[in-house]
Amino acid sequence: MSALLIQNVRLVRPGLDIATGEVLVRGGRIVAAGDVPRPGAATATERVDGGGRLLTPGLIDVHTHGVMRSLYENDPAGPDGLRSAARELARFGVTSVLPTIVPRPGPGWLERIAAVAAAIPATTGVHIPGLHLEGPFMAVGGAACPTLPGDLVLLEEMIAACAGRLAVMSVSPDAPGIIPVIRRLREKGVVVFLTHTRANAEDTEAAIEAGAAHATHFYDVFYPPAETDPGVRPVGAVEVILADPRASVDFIADGVHVHPAAIRAAVAAKTWRGVLLITDSNIGAGLPEGTYDTPWGYPVTVSAARAARHATKDFLAGSALTMDRGMENLLRWLRLPPAQVWAMGTLNPAQLLALARKGRLEPGADADLVLWDDDLRARRTWLGGITVYSRP
Repeated sequence: MSALLIQNVRLVRPGLDIATGEVLVRGGRIVAAGDVPRPGAATATERVDGGGRLLTPGLIDVHTHGVMRSLYENDPAGPDGLRSAARELARFGVTSVLPTIVPRPGPGWLERIAAVAAAIPATTGVHIPGLHLEGPFMAVGGAACPTLPGDLVLLEEMIAACAGRLAVMSVSPDAPGIIPVIRRLREKGVVVFLTHTRANAEDTEAAIEAGAAHATHFYDVFYPPAETDPGVRPVGAVEVILADPRASVDFIADGVHVHPAAIRAAVAAKTWRGVLLITDSNIGAGLPEGTYDTPWGYPVTVSAARAARHATKDFLAGSALTMDRGMENLLRWLRLPPAQVWAMGTLNPAQLLALARKGRLEPGADADLVLWDDDLRARRTWLGGITVYSRP
């Protein structure tokens, strides 16, 4: 069996430390990390000199709608959008992804979801644990999400369309009838995210008690309840989620959707273990600044300073963030040891999704690895020990 030896690197063990060492890979798994025994190193059939660069586990994006010119749900391209987007992710250091789809009930909608789900096993270049459906059981729309009450019959139809490949569903804690939906999703092993809400404390507590484990694109589309007693700030979903140790949160760390102080506040409440990085990316993410056509009937203008916006009406039209740039921002904004910050894009999402062999740099873990240049751009990305990207 062939073996890969990556030498002369600074190994990032997420949440623990960063230390000089090397990694031996065999059969798609890490068999040694740190000081590789010489007999094992001698078996390497391929050797890579890392030049003192950082080597980390691959990044894991649990909430993303597309990248560059592709959407995971791009009608009528269907699975072609998934395949083309998947081919681009390794350049940004992403080795696992949850393609995120907004379900919009209408003619043929279940068939389109089923087509994307069916294409997952044959999609190459990235590991896909399953789909993330953002909705449709939402109390607040925004970003074109439908607002439907909880419906167990409709839920079963969506679960069936995903054919065992539904990993996450995002719901609102204040959508009518949502508690039975959350319980059914948990029975099926689906992770439940909370979002798009102006829920009060009681509704949010009930959703967490029913099994909702996480809040996605936190602070964005998380409105406080209406103020009913002048001068008394209402407590709602944000406060309950921050206070409950069972719930983790994620952020779009582009500096536009969320102020860095909000992320620091969440770290103070949750510690580094309870905070994740996502992109919520869309058309234009990863492309140079400029204006790009979309399948939505209008172009978007993309820039680092203003994210992605409707080219003429100037409202936000998704995120233009990529995971590598999000990590760069978090490393700059947070007053934490870098190994803990790296966990937000690697170990923490892996634990949220119960991916026991992902997000780690240790023996037995999958050899999903990224070698980073000093500008924090991927020099080389491996998926299961196989190179899927090499920077020119």
